[in-house]
Amino acid sequence: MLHMSTGTALATASRLEIIKRFIVVFLLLSLFGPQAHAAVIDAASSVEPAPAKFRFTYDNVTLPANEKMGFLGATLLFDLNDYISVGGASYGALVGQRGGFITLGVAAEGRLPLTDILEVNSGIFVGAGGGRGGLQLAGGGLMLRYHLGTHVKTWLGDFGAGVSYIDFPDGTIHSAQPYISYEYPFTTLIASGHHELPEWEGARLGRGHQSEQEFMTVFRSYIIPTGVLSDSGTPQHSSMHLMGVEWNKYLDDNLFVKVESEGAMGGQSSGYMQILFGLGYRLEIMDGTWLKVSSSLGVAGGGNVATGGGLIIDGVVSLQQRLGDNLFAEVSGGYVKVPETTFKAYSLAGKLGYHFFTPNAYDEPIASSDLSGFEPQHFRIRATHQTYLKADPDWRSIFPDLNVDLLGIQLDYFPHSNFYLTGQGIAAYKGKAGAYMTGLVGAGVHLPMFNTPLFIEAEGLLGAAGGGGLAVGGGLVWQANAGLGYQLMDDFSLLAQYGYMRAPKGKFRAKVLSLAFGYNFTLFTK
Repeated sequence: MLHMSTGTALATASRLEIIKRFIVVFLLLSLFGPQAHAAVIDAASSVEPAPAKFRFTYDNVTLPANEKMGFLGATLLFDLNDYISVGGASYGALVGQRGGFITLGVAAEGRLPLTDILEVNSGIFVGAGGGRGGLQLAGGGLMLRYHLGTHVKTWLGDFGAGVSYIDFPDGTIHSAQPYISYEYPFTTLIASGHHELPEWEGARLGRGHQSEQEFMTVFRSYIIPTGVLSDSGTPQHSSMHLMGVEWNKYLDDNLFVKVESEGAMGGQSSGYMQILFGLGYRLEIMDGTWLKVSSSLGVAGGGNVATGGGLIIDGVVSLQQRLGDNLFAEVSGGYVKVPETTFKAYSLAGKLGYHFFTPNAYDEPIASSDLSGFEPQHFRIRATHQTYLKADPDWRSIFPDLNVDLLGIQLDYFPHSNFYLTGQGIAAYKGKAGAYMTGLVGAGVHLPMFNTPLFIEAEGLLGAAGGGGLAVGGGLVWQANAGLGYQLMDDFSLLAQYGYMRAPKGKFRAKVLSLAFGYNFTLFTK
């Protein structure tokens, strides 16, 4: 009997060793073996500009008991053709009593031009989120918004109005109302799929035909003075730590617009989130060193932070130091205030960013040869569905036996064909966890499987999460995923992943099932 057991053990060990060797060989072949390469754009061809639009909307939503909530929407749409656009959107409470009620998701719209300056449009938004009173109002968190409207084109942008219907199927919000909108149309140079450029001598597009931009990861601390009260009327904790991202686009050599989104990852305000839009100015004080001032306003709330209707105002002074052609570090100090409540804080932040130029795209195609001096940068955007499965009996403070289903957007940047950086925003839509949201950043590996359409990926993520009764402590979470993907064509892919997510300072533990639909595209930068 002992002899048989020993033989069985040896056989098992032998099989394990064979499996290990197979895995090592497979990974090496996947990494260094034959792979599909990005297509080279023909020198005689051109790149078509992609029309797009950034839109603000305002809906005065009716809640139960005839309560009103002013809902600010920000939508980025890209035109697929002359009649259909798709993109992403976020909505947040701005006026009323529901500061922190925020959702994010995807949007699609159809439009019909009536004249050169007048058109009608109709669209749908599918997203997830919630906030203050989220369990009662948003239910699981699923949000649907339908609209029918018109807008007039002017040299200042497009102004519109119409009727919208906002529905939280699992909650108590079912509201029809008029809305108003402002839309800024623009064009950008995007090539569908992953492409390379042939090499040409000399740069063709001058500085006047380039757009300067910055993207950065932000680590911020709020120092909160005494006398500030929380949403429940108790003294607010003296500090809050946040993590997020910021994007700046320069309108000329000094003036810039900015968009910023951050969530709590430390302190006692897990679930707090803010989305800010602002205007700034920079001044070069020496070669590679810049002084920047900016002011922003936006929507904020959650985490028992008293933000009233949701409006928050922010002022910042920053010092930026270039670390190379592209990388820079930035430190900033500022002051943030909610006009309706006692909430205010001094702000200190550290930022690490990437500085780049993109070609200005107008109505005409740009010849490939004119892109000399620019580098093709490969990206992928994923529309994802995730399910959290309980991995700890105390992972939720309410409904611990219910799974949580989520929707979100993931943006990946590939500095190498086998490596990517990623940023992700995801929110609950089912499982009675309305108001739960997470924002994560991280990195992953992408390994094609020989010359087949299959590939494997693994990624590690870190970020902030909160809301919906999930026990995330101060809000800091990490997540690891691995999975199998299928490249449907050069542009599109499917990816299924299995992962694990944990809050180091809370009892939240979850197994994560993900299914994502990806779109590959190329931007040109220098």
